[in-house]
Amino acid sequence: MNPHHDSHTSPPPPQRRYRLGRIGLVAAVLIVAAFVAGLLPRLRARQLATTETRELATPTVTVVSPAPGRAGAAIALPAEVKAFVEAPIYARASGYLKRWLVDIGAHVEPGQLLAEIDTPELDQDLARARAELARADAGLALAKTTSARWTELLKTASVSEQETAEKKADLALKAAAVEAERANVHRLENMKSFARVIAPFDGTITARKTDIGQLITAAGSHELFRLAQTRTLRVFVSVPQTLAHAITLDQRAEVTFPELPGRKFQAKVVRTAGAVDADSRTLLTELSLDNARGEFLSGSYAQVRFTEARSTAALTLPSNALLFRAEGMQVGLVGPDNKVSLRSIKLGRDFGKSVEVIEGIGPTDRVILNPSDSLTAGATVRVAGPSQTVSTR
Repeated sequence: MNPHHDSHTSPPPPQRRYRLGRIGLVAAVLIVAAFVAGLLPRLRARQLATTETRELATPTVTVVSPAPGRAGAAIALPAEVKAFVEAPIYARASGYLKRWLVDIGAHVEPGQLLAEIDTPELDQDLARARAELARADAGLALAKTTSARWTELLKTASVSEQETAEKKADLALKAAAVEAERANVHRLENMKSFARVIAPFDGTITARKTDIGQLITAAGSHELFRLAQTRTLRVFVSVPQTLAHAITLDQRAEVTFPELPGRKFQAKVVRTAGAVDADSRTLLTELSLDNARGEFLSGSYAQVRFTEARSTAALTLPSNALLFRAEGMQVGLVGPDNKVSLRSIKLGRDFGKSVEVIEGIGPTDRVILNPSDSLTAGATVRVAGPSQTVSTR
């Protein structure tokens, strides 16, 4: 064999093989890097699309935290001013009005004559009753004489016991008849006294609804005068339930009148209804207001502020946080796990943009604003930003 031919077909030296291995490894790394570089953006885009789809499927809501409302003591409550004593004056005797002696605005004393009624029919009835009484008295006198005579004759057996008993019974009947006639006369005399219409108490005549010659019917529905005692006035105010427990007897309050701007008058709580009205959720409260100077008019409108009342202000929510459901008034709450829960609430006063919530929520609850009609309990939501604060102004 040719020795030169054998030398050309021998394997490459070790250095050359090492160089070829490195080149192959680098090529493989480059191929893998290119594959990874092309795959990662696709995976990232797919993950981003999945995340965006999940976020879009989860509703985003804005929440608000309940805030303490305005204290009841700072609110001017509407009130009605009435006379301490007020009564319509009716007639108890029938006839025609003969004259009236007082008109509206007149101050009268107890027992003062207000008007006189001409009662011709009653006068005739009284005269007839007095005549009947006189006849009954005459009959009684005769019955007494006859009974006494028969009693004496019975002692001598001149009359029978039966006749004597009859005479005594007749005496008793005549005596009873006299008492009946006397009672009738007293009744008519009392009715005649009502022909003089007098004031039952001191006060001011606030209305005169009769005139001379008017036909008056006893126990009729037509009043003659209206009398009011206004030295002290009663002020009636309906206190909201949230402030009711802070109202106590002898508590002071400020009373203001729209026709007297800038002036405040002191009144005192004298009594309450003792129960909250189920329809209005208010406590009827009566205050006493001194009117010795005659500054205030009965029947006026006023406003009352309970300056000494101390009560815990109820929480308030925006009006657009309420849900009107068949179960009643509700709100949607977001829990720590971003799960929705529906809670029933009880409302108090309405301030327009916000409402007072008496029961159902706490100050740390997160309430959903503008909840959708399809909001259901257990749904997952995403809260957009921190909780807002309710404005009560």
